[in-house]
Amino acid sequence: MGVGISEMSSLIRLVEALLRAAMAVALVAPHAAVSSPARFWTATDSATVPVGGSGPYVAPVVGGAYGGYLGMVGDWARWKGCAPYRLAWSASDAAAARAERSRYHRGIGVGGYWFMAGPGADPRYDGTAAEAFRWGQEQAVQALAAARARRLQVKVLFMDVELPGSSVFDPVPDNGWKAAYRSACGGRPRGIAVAASVDRATLNGFATWVRDHSSFVPGVYSSPQAWSAIFGTGAEARLQGVPEWTYGGATSDISHTPVGWCLRRGSCARWFGGVTAASPEAVAWQWSGGGGTRNGVGDFDVVDGRYLWIADKGSTAPGVPAIAVSR
Repeated sequence: MGVGISEMSSLIRLVEALLRAAMAVALVAPHAAVSSPARFWTATDSATVPVGGSGPYVAPVVGGAYGGYLGMVGDWARWKGCAPYRLAWSASDAAAARAERSRYHRGIGVGGYWFMAGPGADPRYDGTAAEAFRWGQEQAVQALAAARARRLQVKVLFMDVELPGSSVFDPVPDNGWKAAYRSACGGRPRGIAVAASVDRATLNGFATWVRDHSSFVPGVYSSPQAWSAIFGTGAEARLQGVPEWTYGGATSDISHTPVGWCLRRGSCARWFGGVTAASPEAVAWQWSGGGGTRNGVGDFDVVDGRYLWIADKGSTAPGVPAIAVSR
């Protein structure tokens, strides 16, 4: 079939338009790729996992850019003098993460968490929400002092809320979330179960103090299983506006590296307190090494690069409202 002059002219104009569009994409796309921050970064936490390179740094074992470090700034049982527990803090990993952020403008830098005690470890426990709230505030004072001493860059200070306890970091089997003890350092339980509402009061006390007395945003590290065992599934368990770091859905096989919130082969991150993968509160996932998923190397995390809570920018977590608390 023949093509007329008018049809040929239209075809030529179409080809020219497509070529101009292709050239525009070729010019714009590389710039956009460079200027847009990566959403997900590979990070480590707690004990040392040897980081490669001398700057820029390489994520250990799994490769790629090193995206940050989250370490234990303090432990409630160490603070109370129960034993000289060693903090899960790596000076070398923290230094690499700090340099990666400040020199090379990659990753989230250095962040931290406080190993939290429930109200049952409070030596003044009386079963009231008011005392539990004060107990949370008291821990927050210590956590903030430790965070400032470590010169954290990440502007979220995480409460580490776990079950069961650990003989490495504390002397009681539940960190005081389920049972009330005769002293902060353990001893015989009083035979009193701690109510979820009292547990939540301790969480609220910590969060409120951090929010009101610092530039940090209070966050939570836990898992769906531990969270529901402590706070149940009612109003006390609900989280709103709280940056969340989960270890639910983790694996011991580090060859199954994640893409976003899911492993390449296997499970996806599981969240708690009403948070989902699509929530702005979902900010970090310990995908291997923690929560019993021992891999023989250390703890690996994926962190959301949209939330650069970085001290050198004086920022907080964009899009995440203040924690909803009640006294």
